[in-house]
Amino acid sequence: MNGSDRRTAAACPCPVARDSLYTPVRVVELDLDEPGALRSPGGLGPADPDGRVLALVRLHGHPLGLVTATGTAGGSAALCRALVDAAHRELHVPSLSTATAGSLPDRTGRARAAAEPLVSVIVCTRNRPGLLPRSLDSLLRTGHPRVEVIVVDNAPSDDATEQVVRSRYGGRVRYLREPVPGLARARNTGLAAARGELCAFADDDLVVDSGWVSAMVAAFRSDDRIGCVTGLVMPAELDTEAQIALEEYGGYARGFTARSWSLREHPEDPLVRFSVGRFGSGANMAFRTDLLRRIGGFDTATGAGTAARGGEELLVFFRVFNGGHTVAYQPDAIVWHPHPRSMEALTRQVFNYGVGFGAYLAAAVSHQPRVLGGLVRLLPWGVWRWLAARRQRAQTAPVARDSLAGLGRLEFGGLLYGPFSYLLSVWHQRGVRTGE
Repeated sequence: MNGSDRRTAAACPCPVARDSLYTPVRVVELDLDEPGALRSPGGLGPADPDGRVLALVRLHGHPLGLVTATGTAGGSAALCRALVDAAHRELHVPSLSTATAGSLPDRTGRARAAAEPLVSVIVCTRNRPGLLPRSLDSLLRTGHPRVEVIVVDNAPSDDATEQVVRSRYGGRVRYLREPVPGLARARNTGLAAARGELCAFADDDLVVDSGWVSAMVAAFRSDDRIGCVTGLVMPAELDTEAQIALEEYGGYARGFTARSWSLREHPEDPLVRFSVGRFGSGANMAFRTDLLRRIGGFDTATGAGTAARGGEELLVFFRVFNGGHTVAYQPDAIVWHPHPRSMEALTRQVFNYGVGFGAYLAAAVSHQPRVLGGLVRLLPWGVWRWLAARRQRAQTAPVARDSLAGLGRLEFGGLLYGPFSYLLSVWHQRGVRTGE
């Protein structure tokens, strides 16, 4: 039941998949400041792709939208021209005089660096030492002058991750171990150790844009009432049927326009109190550290590694928003996320989305029983609207219609199971606390 704005739907990778669902698509970046150069996601070196290409178009670093073109081996100049033409034709490309280059964070000057808040970036991982360095390397390349990176090793089966962190990064990355499995518990361990005024969370398989931290900081600085900031999550690759199907299904992106939500603004959509997935993703989120601590961090009966399978970030979004704070979406804060490569992994993930959402709703009522009446009143309408949106999305992707319909049924089944999974997880967590 995640919301996305109309511009996202118009500019998402879906048109790529409609033409040929199973054709691999190369994902690249194109900054109109350098229209003759393509780069790999996250700026990790030049790209010279052939075949179908999906480009994130940027101007002065700001993301504008997505365009597609077809390239040939050695034909990078022609491909760049085709993508630039598509960008001017399909996207709103501001002129140099109206572009928002001035809003980019100023990362120069010792006085400026001294005034910047310390940001604690918490990376939770479990038994994936081969993936972790790519994420940590990208984090350590961020332009923000004051960042501490904390790795929380969650119930590892060996010391491989610890060895990678200590041998490769030394004092640049703090290593912590959380012995009890559960993503929410690992995030709380990182939160307890964070020294920063702001804390951000990154998955262990992400590639983080060099301006990610500074974009988060700029959003918080724009309004003291902002308690949470989320950002743009882009696919790192679209090589397989499953990865393209996930983009057809909705993906993680929430558009290319900065937005904010607050109860003070009396939102027209009453579902916004509960359908907090529209705010963003747990793969790309940051908070004021003292606020997140005041609300108790993440509910350890939710999240991956528990019977609830997810929902821990949704519950935090809910508690921040319904606590009277503003939640902001900042598309300049970009991360690149690898989608599941197999259909088996995709179906498992989509089912877990549903379970996590149902668990989140149960947890929301558990934490704030007064919302039960509103939830019971609005839930049937919300489910109907969600199902209608899924049907419409399947109709716009005729090649993937059967696959998308099947994914929708899986997610809905998970939603129904979610509240029971949360109760099971609560019971299990009581046993864990007793054992402690």
